[in-house]
Order: sequence, then C-alpha cells, then structure tokens
Amino acid sequence: MAENILEVKNLTKDYGDFVLNDLSFSIPRGVIMGLIGENGAGKSTTVNCILNEIKKNSGNILIFGKDHIIDECEIKDKIGIVFDENHFPDIFTPKEIEKYMSGIYTNWDSIAFRNYLKQFELPAKKKIKDFSKGMKVKLAFAVALSHKAELLILDEATSGLDPIIRDDILDILIDFVQDENYSILFSSHITSDLEKIADYITFIHKGRLVFCSLKDDLIDNYGVVSCGASVFDTLDKTEIISYQKEDYQYKVLVRDRNKIAKDFPKALVEPATIENIMLFYVKGELQ
Repeated sequence: MAENILEVKNLTKDYGDFVLNDLSFSIPRGVIMGLIGENGAGKSTTVNCILNEIKKNSGNILIFGKDHIIDECEIKDKIGIVFDENHFPDIFTPKEIEKYMSGIYTNWDSIAFRNYLKQFELPAKKKIKDFSKGMKVKLAFAVALSHKAELLILDEATSGLDPIIRDDILDILIDFVQDENYSILFSSHITSDLEKIADYITFIHKGRLVFCSLKDDLIDNYGVVSCGASVFDTLDKTEIISYQKEDYQYKVLVRDRNKIAKDFPKALVEPATIENIMLFYVKGELQ
C-alpha cells in the first residue's frame, strides 16, 4: 500500500459562525486529489490549516510523515503552493523572484524556472504589477514547479486562466505525478478539470466531509435518473443518494446507474458528472 504524503485527522477549526468539523482524509504518494465543495464549504480553511497559515482548534496534520507545525520549515521546503491570487511583491520582476526564491528553497532549479517562463510566455524583466491575472497565476505555477516539490497544493489555482493555458497546466500536473513520489491536493470549483486529472475526490459540505472516493468509482457508477412518480416510488431507496422534485418528474442521483437502467429500462438514466453529484448533495433532498 502506498505511503501517505498527507494525512489530515479529525481536523477542526471553529470560527464561531462556521466550523470545519472533524475532517479526516489522506493522500497517498503518486496521486491527485480533488477537493470540492460550494463556496464557504471549508476548502480554503482546510488548505490554510494544512499550511499552518491559520491555527487549527484540534486534530493532527502530517505531511511527509512529519507534524505540519513542529517540522514546518522542513516541510515547506518540499511543498509547491499556488493560490488564485498573487502573493509576490508587485514591484518584483520574475528575474528578481528567481533570485529571491533561490535563497529560500534548498532545491531551487533556475534552469527549470527559466524554461517555465518561456513555456508560459512570461517576460523575465517585466514587473508583476503589469501582469494580467492569468500571467500572475502562471508565474506562481512556474515557481511551484521549480524547486523539486514533492507535494503541490493548489487553491482555485486555474480559475484565472483561459481554457488553452488551463489545459496546458493540467497536462503539466499529470506529468508531475508520473513520479509516484509526488502528489497534488487540488481545491477547485472547476469540476471538469478534476474529472480530467484527479484520482480521488474529497467533497466537503458545510464544514463536514461528505465523502472521499476514487473518482473513477463516482464516474463509472453514479447516475442521474429522470422518471415519473410511479418509477420513483418503486426505486430501491438504498440506491438513492438524493433527489429533486420538478413539475412533472423526479431527478434522482443513484449509486449504481447500471442496476437502475436494468431494472427500469424505460427510465432515462445518464452518467453523473462531479458537478451533478455536488449539486444533488447541496440542493437535493437527501434520502
């Protein structure tokens, strides 16, 4: 069994009006985990607790088998981080960022960084304040990928990119985990990105873990059934996860679409996307 690169155990953060409540999940080496949930579900709180940017109330977080607070400096030397906002000084140029980062990261690779600047078409001597949002995100990826990080943590990192560059970044991330020592935690509301590259999906809703599952199990098995009341009333209730009642029919999220399609050949049964699954959990009536 693969060693876990990240372990989150019983993580709790209480803001008073919002609680991230007893969250547990782990990421093996060599995989990409997608972290999903509606705005305010607790995704960024989870990421910031992992990075010790905010203090947790309770729970344990291990990265590379080490405590994320006790061994914070050693751990962060081997983590690449990309947020959806620029965290570099606006007055710096990428060339100056390179000089700055080479003094921070033990394994900084200037050649790799310059190659990413070329690949992303980023001018080395232009001040960051003159960059577009997309350029700033690409710069953050260039930094994150240029110091031999073993774990990438991405928080809405692709949201500022056009579809072409986003697709290029996803290909880079797939290549990144070909080295089975490396992993990615990818928090995103762009569920189509996660469908393309994630191995696991962790879903948080209102500060609580809904599930942590293999993505292929969700895509291969879950389905959305469109049916009338007569079929809905006879569905095996253990197969129903959530449903929405519309004017003339029901929309039902089920665990095993192939079984439902076999049992009810006249019902419309379609594969469920990650977005479907999230919407049914958030907006549907849970069984």
